[in-house]
Amino acid sequence: MPRENTKVVPSASRAAENRPARQRFECAMPLRWSDQDVNGHINNARIVTLMEEARILWLNQTAAAEGLDSFRCPKVVASLNVEYFRPVSYGRELIMLLDVSRVGSGSFTVRYAAFQSDAPVFSGSTVLVPLDAASNAPRKLSAAENAYLLPYLAAEAS
Repeated sequence: MPRENTKVVPSASRAAENRPARQRFECAMPLRWSDQDVNGHINNARIVTLMEEARILWLNQTAAAEGLDSFRCPKVVASLNVEYFRPVSYGRELIMLLDVSRVGSGSFTVRYAAFQSDAPVFSGSTVLVPLDAASNAPRKLSAAENAYLLPYLAAEAS
């Protein structure tokens, strides 16, 4: 779960050239001293956890607060990709931008971009498959879920 001191910040603060999506979810992810590795950088495995925490904040909490409770139901990560551009450092704010690069009938792809001091530090993507809460089997996206995701669909994907 995201940490209590995670803050959601308006997407308008990011430069237009960094916003290829029609709409993006933006949040500042807090870093802990214990997130660092022996080299004094945030551990690469922790980056994946930060991606997960940002995704949970967006889909499980923000979407639910906007009336879409179904994203609180289980989802499984079918694919994960991370590209590291430079080390993430403790002590500087980490801004994460999330949007969607693909919406299918039974899965969707969340795209991540992370910045420190306005410089890109990593990007990534996850393919998510929603599960039926009762059977734990893959299910189709609902019309409401599709409608929620479409404004976040990246401009180059539409």
